[in-house]
Amino acid sequence: MIDVTAADEISDDARARSNVWRLAAAQALTGANSAVIFATGSIVGATLAPDISLATVPLSMYVLGLAAGTLPTGAISRAYGRRVAFIVGTFCGTLTGALGAWAILHSSFWLFCGATFLGGLYGAVAQSYRFAAADGASVAFRPKAVSWVMAGGVFAGVLGPQLVQWTMDIWPPYLFAFSFVMQALVALVAMAVLSGVDAPKPAAADLHGGRPLREIARQPRFIAAALCGVIAYPMMNLVMTSAPLAMKMCGLSVSDSNFGIQWHIVAMYGPSFFTGSLIARFGAPVIVALGLALEAVAAMIGLSGITAPHFWATLFVLGIGWNFAFVGASALVLETHRPQERNKVQAFNDFLVFGMMAIGSFSSGQLLAHYGWNAVNMVVFPPVLLGLAVLSLASFAKRRAKLRAVDEIPDPSI
Repeated sequence: MIDVTAADEISDDARARSNVWRLAAAQALTGANSAVIFATGSIVGATLAPDISLATVPLSMYVLGLAAGTLPTGAISRAYGRRVAFIVGTFCGTLTGALGAWAILHSSFWLFCGATFLGGLYGAVAQSYRFAAADGASVAFRPKAVSWVMAGGVFAGVLGPQLVQWTMDIWPPYLFAFSFVMQALVALVAMAVLSGVDAPKPAAADLHGGRPLREIARQPRFIAAALCGVIAYPMMNLVMTSAPLAMKMCGLSVSDSNFGIQWHIVAMYGPSFFTGSLIARFGAPVIVALGLALEAVAAMIGLSGITAPHFWATLFVLGIGWNFAFVGASALVLETHRPQERNKVQAFNDFLVFGMMAIGSFSSGQLLAHYGWNAVNMVVFPPVLLGLAVLSLASFAKRRAKLRAVDEIPDPSI
């Protein structure tokens, strides 16, 4: 007799695998767009801003866009399906490139900030790619689906900085203007790729089912997952966004900066080819803890010197740490909700992560300008220690709950 449940899981996983390839390609294209912003944002900001302390504001506006776009992305996905949300996001990405180029050509700092904000909205939609890959997949396949989509970012690590390198001087003296024109074209390609994703509108029954968000958010597992995401991503962002400008302040070239960002992005997404398997073998909490520890190691490297290799090593180790911590935290989130609760829980989780990142991002320029590169790295340590402590407490609580459940099972011999 055929196991109907097993047959359904095989069918669902086949659909999920088909989506994974498109979502991974979109991750590469979207990541290339964000790489353009991160590689150029603080440098363009320093050129256009009325004060050097405002140089990283364009990057902070990108992060603010990430935070602002998370809840609307969840609402659109819930009401109309994920594919509609994806198309809206790529449209914002196209506007980012067009407006960014226009702002550079007309030396408008605040218009450039508006362009990067739109880029953040695009990035917010892209954050849901990893969760969309897990929709309908079996429990065993979900971590792999998430990590394989994230692996698409490896190609972003090559494409994005090279896109900047090839195009930054095409319209002299408007450095990076043509880079943003190309960014708009890349977003249009991503729109075409995402239009083929099999992500139907949710059933009417799923729109009103599930537990209240407050109840879900009180789970120790969710608290640990969200907090670790809140720590892993903002700390990575703090160091990454400060690095290009810090390298310039230390007398290093734009090519040195592009090289560092390129390998940072490769390190962010490269481990995704096996992160899912590591999570399946050792458990998400172990991988998250390893990732947070590596972020602390990256900060130590940053404190040890200001040569180009020091910056490159900092960014590379930071990227690996972020991958383990963020993919692991995302896998933990998937364990905390039911299928009909996924859009609101995932959007709420991302809102917490990027909301906190936006708050921290606005201080990064001030921190770097007034206290220097060492201060940026020192900030990493306290949050990482907090994350490790909360993760340990949540894992301990889960083990105790399992032991209680075993003790409450009646002995059949009595």
